[in-house]
Amino acid sequence: MAGLTLRSVIKNYGEVPVIKGVDLDIAHGEFVVFVGPSGCGKSTLLRMIAGLEDITGGEVKIGDRVVNDVEPRDRGVAMVFQSYALYPHMTVYDNVGFGLKLAGTPKDVRDKKIRDAAKVLQMEHLLDRRPAQLSGGQRQRVAIGRAIVRQPDVFLFDEPLSNLDAALRVDMRMELARLHHDLNATMIYVTHDQVEAMTLADKIVVLNGGVVQQVGSPLDLYNTPANLFVAGFIGSPRMNLISGSVAEVTPERLRIVSGPSSFWLEARGHGLAPGAEITLGIRPHALSVDPSGTLAGKVQLVEQLGNETVIRVLLAVGTEVTAVLAGQGVHAVGGPIALGFDAAAVHLFGADGNRIALSGD
Repeated sequence: MAGLTLRSVIKNYGEVPVIKGVDLDIAHGEFVVFVGPSGCGKSTLLRMIAGLEDITGGEVKIGDRVVNDVEPRDRGVAMVFQSYALYPHMTVYDNVGFGLKLAGTPKDVRDKKIRDAAKVLQMEHLLDRRPAQLSGGQRQRVAIGRAIVRQPDVFLFDEPLSNLDAALRVDMRMELARLHHDLNATMIYVTHDQVEAMTLADKIVVLNGGVVQQVGSPLDLYNTPANLFVAGFIGSPRMNLISGSVAEVTPERLRIVSGPSSFWLEARGHGLAPGAEITLGIRPHALSVDPSGTLAGKVQLVEQLGNETVIRVLLAVGTEVTAVLAGQGVHAVGGPIALGFDAAAVHLFGADGNRIALSGD
């Protein structure tokens, strides 16, 4: 196994830039997830690492070897795609070992690798079946097994669970986490699903418009998002973003106003002046029903989930926010409501969209 380094990696289609100078270090054994909305460049970046897309500029290094001009089969990577791409006329055994057979691997060596992979993936009982006799999750295991037998330096996964139903996706996430632990392998995983990113990753790379927005552990990104894009993308339900401005500044505090709402935040060394435009970020779980709360509005939607209640509230300033409340509260749609929050849970972003560090950050 090996680590991976990207330096100033660029990809253009004609004169259209798609990947705009990515720098990234991935250590041996890390599980790294590329996440972002559709069209952000995450799959393109993965295919550049695999050698399936040419690199316009920059350098890709696997271990100590620059692989810009190395053929995909010689890079020491194995890729698992969204589509399983299994041969329907072959058994699971033959599908898993097909690449080894093409490479001329001796039959006894090939047999051992196939059976070892099947054991790791708990599919030894499936080896004699054909793809049509398998469930979606089983087919995905076969595709992963085909990658394992190659014993690559780096595993690449391109949205491998997107064709599965919700319950099976949860099961397969657990299987992939176990597989990573068992193999101690370097894995790069592409998804648009930030829940998958949060649950699987050692490190998340958030991409938007071909630019890396932030790199860090799942909790780093959740607790200290670098900008408004990351704040709105990481977390489910997404962070509430409310426009406001600075009304007063003291050495220790800021007074923020948003429409009729006004409250103080402890803050030092922020560089803000009265009148500065800002955006407040408040996680839905940080809101609570409070008759004296500073965020007043009308209930737009109520979702009863059993252990918690999700409500959408239209504030007086015209912004809609989401609150996730413990238990099974009763809230009438169209009725008035006031929400409170702990000021320590507030995130602050400047007019440029970047995070503003407050005291204790």
